[in-house]
Amino acid sequence: MADIAAHRSVTAAVESYFSLMFDFDVDEFDRVFAPTAQLHGLRDDGLRVLTAAEYRQLLATTPSPQSKAAPRHQEILLIDLASPSQALVKVRVRIDQLLYLDYLCFHLIDGEWLVTAKSFHIESRFAAAG
Repeated sequence: MADIAAHRSVTAAVESYFSLMFDFDVDEFDRVFAPTAQLHGLRDDGLRVLTAAEYRQLLATTPSPQSKAAPRHQEILLIDLASPSQALVKVRVRIDQLLYLDYLCFHLIDGEWLVTAKSFHIESRFAAAG
């Protein structure tokens, strides 16, 4: 029973992540990412590393997919509950013209599932609308 409850709460945390990736509502950022989170991914032929604070600022200063009426695509591919307080989640999410494959490491911190690490990969690019 505990695994079912944990799975549901992790799924809810992932849904919050998906919402943040669509609307860029930085007021919700701290309910999704731990302040110590780091993001890593290969982009533009190099490794891109961002702290949570840098990523928050990026979202705050970039037009959201929602504001551009961009299509929304999101799916959970895997949830692996490593323990009652740690989970690895594999997702696919479209952010504007990019389709990402993300590995999200969640930890249960003060009763909330928060992303503590994100590894991202651009799976495909879409042509600009217009």
